[in-house]
Amino acid sequence: MTAALRFRDLTLGYDRHPAVHHLDGAVADGALLALVGPNGAGKSTLLKGIVGLLRPLAGAIDHGVAPSEVAYLPQIAEIDRSFPISVYDLVAMGLWRRAGLGGRIGKSERDTIERAIATVGLPGFEGRAIGTLSGGQMQRALFARLLLQDAKLILLDEPFASLDAGTVADLLDLIRRWHAEARTIIAVLHDYEVVRQRFPETLLLARSPVAWGPTGEVLRPENLLRARRMCEAFDDHAAVCEEHAA
Repeated sequence: MTAALRFRDLTLGYDRHPAVHHLDGAVADGALLALVGPNGAGKSTLLKGIVGLLRPLAGAIDHGVAPSEVAYLPQIAEIDRSFPISVYDLVAMGLWRRAGLGGRIGKSERDTIERAIATVGLPGFEGRAIGTLSGGQMQRALFARLLLQDAKLILLDEPFASLDAGTVADLLDLIRRWHAEARTIIAVLHDYEVVRQRFPETLLLARSPVAWGPTGEVLRPENLLRARRMCEAFDDHAAVCEEHAA
């Protein structure tokens, strides 16, 4: 199996307090993986570790793709929507890898930007300030930016939070399209029904891995109960295990 990512006894956390620990395993190239677990299970922390925003406290993450081939969509609440930028300019930022930070955008690139905006259902919104968008419209614009990034590894942190059913369905169709193009996708999700229907593989976290494999096997009631109890029992002030400390 060619791996897009490999975790080797990985521990991630803040101020030496682990939020994810003893994670081993590999994400295959082209995988469509749901990352689930109770609140506080370490799901967002794991994505931040993958993208390099957090350095491991112990263990390692081996990347099978270059950093420039990774696209990361944080939780929408983490995005500053007061920044004075239009939908067009936000989406155009997805071309930075091709054009460079100060690169010129020609007709071909403009056409690509407009097609991406139309693909996510926002034609006519090009000039709108992002601060005027609804939550669903903003997420559509961010998915358009992802389209232009053309990444091999796509990380999505709660991409459907507080969105209407129509927007969720449209964005799921984009994820299906990326999967058909053999891109590797990891998404933090809370809706287990969406996970069961659309994601063939699931990692259930509760600070430590509870189960990882085919979704139907992972989302068994006994696994979900164990994950909840593990998170409830976890000591937030615990230090990194001595035998695994860096």
